[in-house]
Amino acid sequence: MNKQTVLGFVLIALILFGFSWYQGRQQQKFQEQQRIEAATAAADSATQNGAVPNESVAIPDSLRLVAGFAQTPPAADPLGETMAAARTGLEQRFTVSNDVATYEFSTLGGVIADVVLKDYKKYGGEALHLWKPGTESFDVALFLRRDGRDAQVNTREFVFTPDAANTTGWREGETEKRIVMRLPVDSLAHIEFVYTIPRNDYMIGYEVKFVGMEGRLSNQSTFEIDWTNTSFQNEKGFENENRYTTIAYRYPGENSVEQLGIQNAGGTKSESEPSRVQWVAFKQHYFSSFLVAADAFQGADVDLVTSQPGEGTIKKFHARVSVPMERDKSDYAFRMYFGPNLTPTLKKYDLSMDRIISMGWMSFGFITRGLVIPIFDWLGDHIVSFGWIILILTLIIKTLISPLTFTSYKSSAKMRVIKPEMDEINAKYPDQADAMKKQQATMELYRRAGINPLAGCLPLLIQMPFLLAMFRFFPEAIELRGQPLWWADDLSSYDSILNLGFKIPWYGDHVSLFALLLAVATHFSARISMSQQNAQPQMAGMKFMSLYLMPIMMLFFLNNFAAGLSYYYLISTLFTLAQIYLTRMLINEDKLRRKMLETPRKEKPKSKFMQRLEEAQKAQMAAARAQQQAQSRGSNAAAPPPVRGSRGNVPGSGKKKR
Repeated sequence: MNKQTVLGFVLIALILFGFSWYQGRQQQKFQEQQRIEAATAAADSATQNGAVPNESVAIPDSLRLVAGFAQTPPAADPLGETMAAARTGLEQRFTVSNDVATYEFSTLGGVIADVVLKDYKKYGGEALHLWKPGTESFDVALFLRRDGRDAQVNTREFVFTPDAANTTGWREGETEKRIVMRLPVDSLAHIEFVYTIPRNDYMIGYEVKFVGMEGRLSNQSTFEIDWTNTSFQNEKGFENENRYTTIAYRYPGENSVEQLGIQNAGGTKSESEPSRVQWVAFKQHYFSSFLVAADAFQGADVDLVTSQPGEGTIKKFHARVSVPMERDKSDYAFRMYFGPNLTPTLKKYDLSMDRIISMGWMSFGFITRGLVIPIFDWLGDHIVSFGWIILILTLIIKTLISPLTFTSYKSSAKMRVIKPEMDEINAKYPDQADAMKKQQATMELYRRAGINPLAGCLPLLIQMPFLLAMFRFFPEAIELRGQPLWWADDLSSYDSILNLGFKIPWYGDHVSLFALLLAVATHFSARISMSQQNAQPQMAGMKFMSLYLMPIMMLFFLNNFAAGLSYYYLISTLFTLAQIYLTRMLINEDKLRRKMLETPRKEKPKSKFMQRLEEAQKAQMAAARAQQQAQSRGSNAAAPPPVRGSRGNVPGSGKKKR
């Protein structure tokens, strides 16, 4: 046996010995652990039965440390035993209903955990939740003073004790219910949340009370309310609902409101507002949740995150507001609104809450609020079908502006009957160099005939404020929500006669018949309007834009908008066509021309507009002549003197080279 063989046997022996020793140690630890678990189980059983553990199952001190069983008392809760018990309490839930909504309360945090509106449903018929358990959070954050140190309290972490005496059904003559939930701080003090629910209103009261808390609150100037909520997809289309879902807030004393901008899918937006804010609202297109201060919040931080299509949600909202505290004040009152974005309902609270419904800016908003909404509400009180309401509303608006449109159509008729005179002017000044003289002659003809050169643009200028006002009104009119008309099952969303199964960029995955009919009507309306002004030369680019580009743009743009808006534009366009044909029937163009030719040279007083236009033309002609003279002098000065040949002729003046 050589040395290598001996060394190999020695190594094998060492390995076997080491493995046996390691296995023995592991087996000993396993047996010790089993004894510990058995002793622990016996001790727990004895404790539960009210008996003193037997000495035979006591855990040795040496084993207590090894297994982590050191019987040291738990660390004292910095908020005290009373609040420590509230932290580990069992959550309870109960519901309270009034005529318009059902509110589910949770003792965990003492909050409203769910809000279901009774008079409204999601698209498809499911219950409509403004708040929903698991997606909302409402927390009051403050500091308590204990044992000379400040400890933070977040109420959402504690279980409140409810006073369930007023949570039953409504009694005869009862107009409101008070839901009281208390968080005990110690045996003499507690934090109290009080909710006041009226019998038939969306606005409820909310109070935060510090009862017996003198000396227990830290020296703080504010406490904060942290509010989070997720808006669910309640409407037919994600894009349209997302367009009008946002966070809004209002400064005290202001009529306007501030809103976070539109965010596409997956986008985020945040704002920090250090100024005083009266209310903050989570707006979900047709429904909103408001938190309103009695006076004003000291500041607000708001942010939102937009969901992806298909997730079933639209946005996740978050707001954090600061509530100023006063030394001798223990009761802080707020209000909460959970309900529809209905103008008459929001307006009655006199807090400019109705401004959350965007009706356009400047004169467009004035037209919507001062004219359109009153007429729309009045018609809604007397007519059931919203198709008829929109039709009558269109006829009323068109009738109101018809005198101005008739004047413009009459001026267009005058431009048609002076076509021979216009042809003479065009023949007299065919050159581009005489463009200024041609323009002067044209304007002089307009003046003698009493024609407004802007007549062709006047109908569009008159109708534009109303078209833009309706563009903001119909997509936000909750009255149209769920209202059918012919093939459209919901006038507040897009109508679809064909689902494509794929998405076309900027168009969508469906075909809206109202948008398609509107595009066709717009094409024919533009064609007829251009024929009304055949005395004016039409630019090819303008003709293409009016006849083809504009209808196609409207088709793509309105395909995903509310069907009520496309329906209104369609009715308005058809009524415009009817006005044009009616005007042509009422105006005898031959008679109008004879009247104009009776006194062709009669000087009519110049309007201020014509005077300014002529002055501008004269100034333009003077500037053009001065420029031509300057160019002429410059070219003469730069030309070299003529060089004469031997015969005194200018070189090159002879025969041309071949």
